[in-house]
Amino acid sequence: MKIPLLDLKAQYAGIKDEVLRAINEVLDSQVCILGPKVAELEKQVAELSGCKFAIGVSSGTDALLACLMALNIGPGDEVITTPFTFFATAGCIARTGATPVFVDIEPQTFNIDPALIEAAISPRTKAIIPVHLFGQMCDMDPIMEMAERHKLPVIEDAAQAISATYKGRKTGSIGAMGCFSFFPSKNLGGVGDGGMIVTNDPALNDRLVMMRNHGSKPKYYHKFVGGNFRLDPLQAAVLLVKLPHLDAWSEGRRRNAAFYDRAFADSAVSTPFIRPDCVSIFNQYSIRVPARDAVRQALTEAGVGTEIYYPVPMHQQECFAGKCRISGSMRESEAAAESILALPIYPELTKEQIDFVAQVVKENVRETQPA
Repeated sequence: MKIPLLDLKAQYAGIKDEVLRAINEVLDSQVCILGPKVAELEKQVAELSGCKFAIGVSSGTDALLACLMALNIGPGDEVITTPFTFFATAGCIARTGATPVFVDIEPQTFNIDPALIEAAISPRTKAIIPVHLFGQMCDMDPIMEMAERHKLPVIEDAAQAISATYKGRKTGSIGAMGCFSFFPSKNLGGVGDGGMIVTNDPALNDRLVMMRNHGSKPKYYHKFVGGNFRLDPLQAAVLLVKLPHLDAWSEGRRRNAAFYDRAFADSAVSTPFIRPDCVSIFNQYSIRVPARDAVRQALTEAGVGTEIYYPVPMHQQECFAGKCRISGSMRESEAAAESILALPIYPELTKEQIDFVAQVVKENVRETQPA
């Protein structure tokens, strides 16, 4: 049985005709930069997120970069974030010339530990970027209380968590800005790169709209140096087809997660912990197992796709040597990197497939246990 980590072909099969019609509409219109498709997607994502504004951009990475640039963050500044994340979070901080400051994670949720953030704040701190990892939001209330006390803007890295909730509030609606990614593997994924920024601040919205278009307004008159961060209308057209399915797809992932939780209840597998005040969209289903690499090899041999998110925390990346600041111990991030393993979770999985994955995991976890 071959079970990939993610099967986008299965998703596409159900919406193929709609997607092709939407792409042809854009091609027939020959509106190839921004235009009505992007504007409509921005409107719908703003509504979905409970925000007043949404700005379509070229990727989740460029969403983060544009937010940092909009806050005038640059050389000599520091931005606090987590070391247990995709590279773009810290990479964008470094690209502005600022210094990433790493704070360790909570061992259960893998999200940044709010209790450790204040000790990392210095006179050079200019922002905080919590990452809503694997589809679950961070504990935002203590983060926001601390940020407001120190007058620091919060940028939500919600690349993996569009439409997730924390105490009934949607991702992106709590901080100054929220950043989404439409990378194909996301719950709402395009057919290439794409991203979105949401905000409730009119001034930030105006600045970000200019920022994505080389800082110009009107055309050829540049108020500041921005970038070419525009969302492609072809991507917007595809995403508009997919958006009405998002809730059902995320619910399918939650059902599969509940199946895994039950299957692993009597084993040595540590399943994802979801805070009772959060609704996760399970962009990943990441377990922790002893002898992780041996279990992964057994799954590979059985035809099951897996991934390690993430094998090397950011503070240990070669490119950040001497170019970051580490606040306290990174013990939990390092432990997670050694034991974490993502399993297939996409909603198109059949009962036979997900049962097979669970059985292979349990059998091999038993085999790796000491007698």
